[in-house]
Amino acid sequence: MNKNTVLAWATWIMIIVGLCLIALGAFRYDQIAGYGFAAVGGGFFCIAWVFNALKGRV
Repeated sequence: MNKNTVLAWATWIMIIVGLCLIALGAFRYDQIAGYGFAAVGGGFFCIAWVFNALKGRV
């Protein structure tokens, strides 16, 4: 596996984890903690976007 493949896998894993955290915030926790889970899930999407932008540049 080269660097671009590793970044592609990391991007997909971060997207899946982000979706899981947003789903936890939306469906499991109905208190204030749900907002925190959704915010962290959004942060995972931002990091996945950075990983995707780095493909081909590293």
